Amino acid sequence: MASPGLPDSLVLEIFLHLPHATVLRAGQTCLQWFAVSRDEFLWRELFYTYYRIPRSVPRHPAAVSWYREFKRLYDCIPCVEVQVLKEHHDQVLHLAFSHRGHRFSSCSKDCTVKLWDTEHPDGDISLVHSASMRQFNWGYTQFSQFNSDDTLLLVSGVYLGPQPSSSGEIAVLSLENYTLLSRVRNKPYDVFGCWLNETHLISGNLHWIGNMTSCTVLWLNKAFQDIESENVNVVKRLFKIQNINASTIRTVMVARCGRHDSPDLLLDYEAQSQAQQHSDSREHQPLLFDLGTSDSEDTDKDEQEEEEGEWGEKKCTTHLPHFGPSGLEHIRHGLRGTAQERELEARVAKLMGSRRTKAPDPSMMAPTSPGEGEDKTYLLFTTGSLTYSPHQIGIKRIMPDQMTTCGPVLGEERSTEEFFDSLDHVIDIHGHIIGMGLSPDHRYLYVNSRAWPTGCVISDPMSPPPIAEEIDLHVIDLKSLREERRSLRAHRAFTPNNECFFIFLDVSRDFVASGAEDKHGYIWDRHYNICLARLQHEDVVNSVAFSPADQELLLSASDDSTIKVWRSPRMVRLAQSPSRRPRPRNLLSSLLTHRNTTSRDNGNP
Repeated sequence: MASPGLPDSLVLEIFLHLPHATVLRAGQTCLQWFAVSRDEFLWRELFYTYYRIPRSVPRHPAAVSWYREFKRLYDCIPCVEVQVLKEHHDQVLHLAFSHRGHRFSSCSKDCTVKLWDTEHPDGDISLVHSASMRQFNWGYTQFSQFNSDDTLLLVSGVYLGPQPSSSGEIAVLSLENYTLLSRVRNKPYDVFGCWLNETHLISGNLHWIGNMTSCTVLWLNKAFQDIESENVNVVKRLFKIQNINASTIRTVMVARCGRHDSPDLLLDYEAQSQAQQHSDSREHQPLLFDLGTSDSEDTDKDEQEEEEGEWGEKKCTTHLPHFGPSGLEHIRHGLRGTAQERELEARVAKLMGSRRTKAPDPSMMAPTSPGEGEDKTYLLFTTGSLTYSPHQIGIKRIMPDQMTTCGPVLGEERSTEEFFDSLDHVIDIHGHIIGMGLSPDHRYLYVNSRAWPTGCVISDPMSPPPIAEEIDLHVIDLKSLREERRSLRAHRAFTPNNECFFIFLDVSRDFVASGAEDKHGYIWDRHYNICLARLQHEDVVNSVAFSPADQELLLSASDDSTIKVWRSPRMVRLAQSPSRRPRPRNLLSSLLTHRNTTSRDNGNP
């Protein structure tokens, strides 16, 4: 086709005023316009304008071009619903992928734990195994986690006793033959439990010392207990920590911080701090880039393997939530006394704790010396010091000699006056923590919280401050042990401070996702701090999970009793292409296979 005769500068100026979809279509007109439609300056302007990102925020360090970066955020977000799993018969509370990504587990109020296969040739997900825990007097299953080699599954649930109780239990299942290997008591039940290594898991036990004062004992348990327990120790006390003002330790997780030398995300904190000033005016209006329909096509032949078809969108709507049950009743149950009595007990507990707690060791959290080569393992959990609502993150380092059950079952602490273990570090969130998740490299901790009013003072631990409906998603650097970025905000919760429940989140290499009480899941970009998509359900979204093998595959679980499977528009388009073979599970294998096929089709060796 003949050139329109317009100079490149004028074409570029026109393109700068067009939507990106129109630019792509216009680029098909002729070679000149195609070249201008790939101009880096053009896509830089389109990028900052469309995503409303402050220009002080730099491009992702790993990005190769502005065009590619625009397309990554637009076309590679798992926001297209491709399958709905309806095998659960009650609220689905939690999802967990295996480390290989070939399977995932789900927990539900129907008291089952289910295992699913993600490697079917047609791309569909199918149920592999379902186990009911009612025979063990469980009320429901609430959390699960695969061990590091994907041979065992930890399942946490609520144990039903004769009276209202905060007790839970942890079961370990073999993934080879689905047999039950061991059961461990867990109190309170929202400690959840976690794997320390391939064969040992951590549980909790709560002992009340007074009406408002308790201590939490964290135990190391061997996964195989039925045969070995007569001859060797299968349980060992890790830490004993004093709790005051009706607070308890919950939500334990393990971070292996030796991976910090090669983080999977490079953050420009100074730029983000400057960007916060530009975004404060829109703080309560989340930026959502719902992907809808577009008839634009990209015909760059050199990039055809990733860009055939359309850049698609999916529109969503917002609904009011269905309130879930209280997760804090076990804390308030049985606590008595006036506000003055509670204040007096807290003073006495602090005095006792100061005299009977081991002094903290500053070297525990000190940076590793160059060449030392020691991986540090941290135990992270929610806790509190002002009220029963979890408002702090406690960090305790686990030493190498503590990672086995060998030695005295109760440890050596009981023979000394130093009865309690001190926390190595505490981070105060100034709000009610309702979710935590680690980045894949364990460098960053993402925390869901509902903020307290600015400047509020807690006078009675049994009357915590009101909490915001907006959920803040904080980002904490576990290397510097400080919050490094302004909090993300888009999702909401509506239950009051004495009834709010846990909302699980998950982190992939590039994205972070979370559930919410507004019947949606949300996806943000980790580098640009922007919300990219909403995932619609018919009720509260309790949990989300990225596949560790392919971050363009995401699952969401809801109180509507379903699990939804979401894939990116790009992967859906590739799967629907009639000229393509079924896509391998691994994204890299898929791209390599396609490149080889394209090369052969073009007559290249």
